[in-house]
Amino acid sequence: MISRRNRDRGFTLIELLIVVTIILIIAAFTIPKITKSQIPAHEASAIASIKAISAGEMIYSSSHPDVGFTVDLISLGGTSQSGGEQTIDTNLASGRKSGYTFTYTPGEKVNGAIRSYTITGVPDQVGTTGQRRFFADESGEIHYNASGPADVTSPVIQ
Repeated sequence: MISRRNRDRGFTLIELLIVVTIILIIAAFTIPKITKSQIPAHEASAIASIKAISAGEMIYSSSHPDVGFTVDLISLGGTSQSGGEQTIDTNLASGRKSGYTFTYTPGEKVNGAIRSYTITGVPDQVGTTGQRRFFADESGEIHYNASGPADVTSPVIQ
């Protein structure tokens, strides 16, 4: 009778290990699928971010024709105390957002004003946060490449 009461108290160590093993097997199949399903959302966010930067640059250059485009992203996302324009959010102005790193490069000055720029968006972890790399310039067209760096010769997003 004593042995039966001890057995009725709970699960054995073997039973608990079997349940934990089953849970780990299920997690091993579902976690990669969840991660892969986030890639399109990160890429869509990257495209929207590049559009926001391009729009901010157009607004800035229209407001400051003697200066042209900005010298960096921080100029578009600064606070009113820092003299920034606040046309993009501060996360994007830092150069990172939604699993992508954005690099803004101003062009050479022409008659004292910056008349061109380039923007690249690269996933922080290719295959996890995004697959495609993006590129845009003052033309406003966004180019992409899934196998390497994007540039002006890459296909244009329609």
